[in-house]
Amino acid sequence: MKRLCCSVVIGLSVLASLMAQNKLLNSPARKLQLAEFAISHLYVDNVDEDGLVETAIVSMLKKLDPHSVYSDAEEVKRLNEPLKGNFEGIGIQFNMASDTLFIIQPVSGGPSEKVGILAGDRIVQVNDTLIAGVKMTTDEIMRRLRGKKGTTVELKILRRGTPELIPFTVKRDKIPVYSLDASYMVDATIGYIRISRFSATTGMEFAEALRKLQAQGMQDLILDLQGNGGGYLNAAIEVANQFLGKKELIVYTEGRRNPRAEFHAEGNGVFPDGRVIVLVDEYSASASEIVAGALQDWDRATVVGRRSFGKGLVQRPVDLPDGSMIRLTVARYYTPSGRCIQKPYESIEQYNRDLIDRYNRGEMLSADSIHFPDSLKFKTLRKGRTVYGGGGIMPDCFVPVDTTYYTKGYLELRNKGVLVQFNLQLMDRYRSKWLKRYRTFERFDAEFEVTPALLDELQALAGKLGAVYKEEDFQTALPLLKTQVKALVARDLWDMSEYFHVINRLNDSMDKAVELLKEQSGMAAASMEK
Repeated sequence: MKRLCCSVVIGLSVLASLMAQNKLLNSPARKLQLAEFAISHLYVDNVDEDGLVETAIVSMLKKLDPHSVYSDAEEVKRLNEPLKGNFEGIGIQFNMASDTLFIIQPVSGGPSEKVGILAGDRIVQVNDTLIAGVKMTTDEIMRRLRGKKGTTVELKILRRGTPELIPFTVKRDKIPVYSLDASYMVDATIGYIRISRFSATTGMEFAEALRKLQAQGMQDLILDLQGNGGGYLNAAIEVANQFLGKKELIVYTEGRRNPRAEFHAEGNGVFPDGRVIVLVDEYSASASEIVAGALQDWDRATVVGRRSFGKGLVQRPVDLPDGSMIRLTVARYYTPSGRCIQKPYESIEQYNRDLIDRYNRGEMLSADSIHFPDSLKFKTLRKGRTVYGGGGIMPDCFVPVDTTYYTKGYLELRNKGVLVQFNLQLMDRYRSKWLKRYRTFERFDAEFEVTPALLDELQALAGKLGAVYKEEDFQTALPLLKTQVKALVARDLWDMSEYFHVINRLNDSMDKAVELLKEQSGMAAASMEK
């Protein structure tokens, strides 16, 4: 009897094995493998096997969703650098002007600053390669400047006032990539922080910026996520954690093969009580929407701007042997109230046209053009306010896009690179003079003006670069032009915080945020008097 039972067990095991083998042999994966084998071994001509496989992978992913994508090894490296928080190179901010690499600023404490390279210098030669006056792409130049930490690169630099090229040997090092564009005090009590991406260092940068602003008297915060396309989930959680209480849900994910996973605040944030306004627009996506959605659902912040992009799919990286990668969608993001952040994607073509369709429907200009069915209405978790699902985060306070200044003439100047070239010329001629005259940004902000003489120079340069000039267009765009020129000068004399301090004066969402905070302060003061 024991032998019979043993034989039955062995028989079933063999049958199961044969069935598994048969299933594998008849699987779609085996079919694909046989097709590639047949082409590579039997086709009449030589074929690029790697290219065939990559084409097949890309074609398969196109059948899934807009965010499941394939990246080759070089693309993976480029995509990951901004999110890792550093890369290895010589440490400069630069612009390409008339086929010349113009250094805007050396990174503070970086390799280039250490050897004496200055803002305004032009890199003419890298090792034995001439890069000035030749048609070389930015990527090609970057490949020559970047390299492993500890390696050296020989540069020859042209400096204003020095007739001969100056040689420098720069030892490459790790260069930090910051994810906070700006942090400053709007007035005595309102702070402003702009996050450009959610990277590995964002949580630490953000907490540090909050503490610095609090030391300057910040009571309320404007968190600017406009144009922020997202990044790491953990970074979004770290940012949201600065505002929420212990165990309050920040976001949860769920998918067919991925059970619900919840992410909660630890309750140890440095800004648990002050008022918060979050700025979003149609380009705020993914991690930005996680932060905005969590703070909105817990009635912790007022969201101001326009409906965000609606990118709420979770990608899992699948590393392939050659260094390439598939980013495969495995779940969806949901806000604490249960709203799915991802917008519909029945047709990828329609999905890619969504922002244009929103504009054509009038959604960018009027909140009245946006209609939600009852099924997409949700309630916030503290005050029970109505918020909306269906893709993206709908702001509490809508601010239409303002295209008043964006005339055809202005777009000509922008597209021809006139503003960038003009700013480089100004820095080349006046940097030292202006730094001596305006010792601080505060003095610069109060006294610096874009004079008629400078505007005449701008128009003359526009003519040289082939931009069509129309007086009516120019006058309409003038407030934007003057503000942009001043902001670019402020950036190059100081840094990005000063740039946004100036340029935000033409940001309607920023104006609305300040207005709301001051209204709330006034109401609170009136209530205390009663």
